[in-house]
Amino acid sequence: MAEIVDARGLSCPEPVLLTLEAIKRLGKGELEILVDTDTSKENVSRAANSMGWQISELIKEESFYRIRIKKD
Repeated sequence: MAEIVDARGLSCPEPVLLTLEAIKRLGKGELEILVDTDTSKENVSRAANSMGWQISELIKEESFYRIRIKKD
């Protein structure tokens, strides 16, 4: 099961910083990030890609986005 970073309610750059922190800690595997703004969704996705992680799933829930990223 993927580790979850719940960044709902946080303003940028906090969601990106929390995501990068988890990426560095994990090194590889799967990570799920929860954000509630379009800006955070874009910034987290861009940061993950820049670290070599792939977006495996992007789900729009009722009031937030669920971003799943992975690195083999």
